[in-house]
Amino acid sequence: MNKVSLLIVFLIGITCITATTYFSEDFDNGWESRWVISKVKEQDGTLGEWNHTAGRYFNDAQKDLGIQTSEDARFYQISAKFPKFSNAGKDLVIQYSVKFDQVIDCGGAYIKLLPPGLDQSRFEGESAYNIMFGPDVCGSTRKTHAILTYKGTNHLVKRNVYPETDQYASHLYTLVIRPDQTYEILIDGVSKQNGSITEDFDVLAPRRIPDPAVSKPADWVDQARIADPDAKKPEGYDSIPKEIADPDAKQPEDWDDELDGEWEAPQIPNPEYKGEWSAPLIDNPAYKGEWVHPEIENPDFVDDANIYAFEHEFLGIEIWQVKAGSIFDHILVTDSVEEAQAFATGYFAQQQAGEKTAKEADEQAAKDAAAAEAPEVATDAAPADDDDDDNHDEL
Repeated sequence: MNKVSLLIVFLIGITCITATTYFSEDFDNGWESRWVISKVKEQDGTLGEWNHTAGRYFNDAQKDLGIQTSEDARFYQISAKFPKFSNAGKDLVIQYSVKFDQVIDCGGAYIKLLPPGLDQSRFEGESAYNIMFGPDVCGSTRKTHAILTYKGTNHLVKRNVYPETDQYASHLYTLVIRPDQTYEILIDGVSKQNGSITEDFDVLAPRRIPDPAVSKPADWVDQARIADPDAKKPEGYDSIPKEIADPDAKQPEDWDDELDGEWEAPQIPNPEYKGEWSAPLIDNPAYKGEWVHPEIENPDFVDDANIYAFEHEFLGIEIWQVKAGSIFDHILVTDSVEEAQAFATGYFAQQQAGEKTAKEADEQAAKDAAAAEAPEVATDAAPADDDDDDNHDEL
């Protein structure tokens, strides 16, 4: 092995040694012991039940097991606890897969990272969270939520990433939060959006604001064009009628003036009529341009280099679904982008290929069965009897 290869192996080893997996869940048998279902919606009967399934199509019946929403028009509120950690000074990677076994019309499929102090039996929509991430669909509204909580307020990313919504296909959602206050959203290992937290989330007050002590001058002219004051309405302009008698109309031959009255040609729009007169526009000689409000430094702006950093202890799914069938799986919380990428390009790519193959095989089997049940079309029908033609010839 040459020196370059040894160096690569060494660096990979260092990465693996220093990487920390804070939480990992593949929903194998026994998953229930690691999760707590909230009791908040039990009394009003709107709490949905979870199925443990790999879905209609899968690559591996065991590896692809996940938890699936099973009842329409229900809340799903479930959480898991892990050792408390802070992502200060480190990358934070949140990754999981979602498969819509239903035709998704309205429902969330996102997850939440939550701070210490959660009462898991009372986990609900009002429970404080640090980060919310994942797809949300309702009618024509389709977005991949990326929400950060800052000083008690939730801030949604201002640029939307459209989620994948095809039926029976798993998709992998990844959010990376970095110590340099940048973020990245990936779907199926492909980067869809990245940017600055301070620019793409309204977490901080603006650095500069319009000067409240300055107003637009009263004599400021910002009208670029005006009616020509020297223009005059042409003589006779108002005498042009809007409609005229149709010159091509003719009195019907059976018209009787005594019975029908005096015939009048129908009215048609006058091609000479130009509408109400208005003076043509010219450049305004007094125009000063658009007035720009001067800005000053915002006295309320306070920079913060730790917006990205949170203390985490729980991961939860808290959603409402009109139509159930979403499967959650392969949840990973780590500080290693490489670990997340390795899964995306490794087993998850195999899973997607396996699902596609299984779906195509099922569709082909359905076509073959339909063809087998269809009535056979006779191809050896006897030729038409032409004896009658011969008889006619003999007559």
